[in-house]
Amino acid sequence: MAPPPPPTPAARILRDYGWDLLLGSIAAFYAVMVPYTKVEESFNVQAIHDILYHNHHIDKYDHLEFPGVVPRTFIGALVISLLSSPAILMMRIFHVPKVYSLLAVRLMLGCVTLTTLRLFRVEIKRKYGRHVEAFFVILTAIQFHVLFYSTRPLPNILALAFVNLAYSFWFKGNFLCTLQALIVAAVVFRCDMVLLLGTIGIALLLSRSFSLLEAVKCCISTVLVCIGFTVLVDSIMWQRILWPEFEVFWFNSVLNRSSEWGTHSIHWYFTSALPRSMLVAYPLCLVGALLDRRIVPYVLPVALFVVLYSKLPHKELRFIIASIPMFNVSASLAAGRIYNNRKKSGWNFLYVLMLGAFLVSLGYSAVTFMASYSNYPGGHALKALHEADSSVKEKTVHIDAFTAMSGVSRFCENENPWRKILEGGRHFH
Repeated sequence: MAPPPPPTPAARILRDYGWDLLLGSIAAFYAVMVPYTKVEESFNVQAIHDILYHNHHIDKYDHLEFPGVVPRTFIGALVISLLSSPAILMMRIFHVPKVYSLLAVRLMLGCVTLTTLRLFRVEIKRKYGRHVEAFFVILTAIQFHVLFYSTRPLPNILALAFVNLAYSFWFKGNFLCTLQALIVAAVVFRCDMVLLLGTIGIALLLSRSFSLLEAVKCCISTVLVCIGFTVLVDSIMWQRILWPEFEVFWFNSVLNRSSEWGTHSIHWYFTSALPRSMLVAYPLCLVGALLDRRIVPYVLPVALFVVLYSKLPHKELRFIIASIPMFNVSASLAAGRIYNNRKKSGWNFLYVLMLGAFLVSLGYSAVTFMASYSNYPGGHALKALHEADSSVKEKTVHIDAFTAMSGVSRFCENENPWRKILEGGRHFH
């Protein structure tokens, strides 16, 4: 019998990267349809803009005039700017409007985030099989928030990339690298990731994955390198000696001033945020932990991270978004078990119920997307204004605080005849 013909290049691409193309297409669709950013993303958006357009002229950078409540690191903005710079250079040569540069930057960030998610997915397939891998992708695709946020330059998303790396190392059995990835996320990008580092680190110590001495040596060396790197880079950019995430930690945790931006009840993450973000995967996650005890040592530390974070009064979904990929693995195990037993009595009803819940989740995500599309009035208003008649030699537009918080950034600027000022007579922000 003749051997089967080798797969075509297109077939090989689909076999190796089909799931990535699916998730990447959805994330790119969200970015193209909702290109504007909000106040939570403002620091990194302005920093990326200034790096790309002002280069080494730090005195022109936005953060020196509008420093914000707490400083943030420039390291993520520098990396994304470097990766995006060839595309931005071509756009500047051909005089493409700057808003498309914002889209290019966001798509590059999405590539970075989804590449780390791919590394995690590959380990899921190796550890649990292709059916679990497939359901992991499907559940991620029908959820809204992970893919919508994956292209948004939030410190949480920059940290999520390293958390995905940590999860992949964890599944691979490379436990010290797991700690190192989490340390980078905590020390450089989001100090609250120290909670996830703590719960996973304690779980690994209890399971004797490494000795206490090995862990201490690895953590101390990695922490010192990360602190040295972020202090070096950010002291230059902020023009004063500082470790940004330490100041964030002091403001949010020691002074507890984050509650000035609103508070939620202690159970909000489990009764509102996770159900809305995970949808059908939320009950499936619990079922997965009951059906397959192999996932419990992985899910339990991540769940404890959310429990510990619930102590902080100010709560937002993006604070615990790093937990969702691991919870989705547990949900995928449950979905895979239901799928494999779908022809058995009783299981067939669960299978039909699960498919119906998938469709409901997809519909909910579509409605959420439409709501988010209309949630950037400042960006849409400025775009409409730029499309108005430009016969006047100079036009001045006043940007109030709400507009600056709901879609307007320096990437939205057009060239003359427009001149923009922020509320209070300050320059456009």
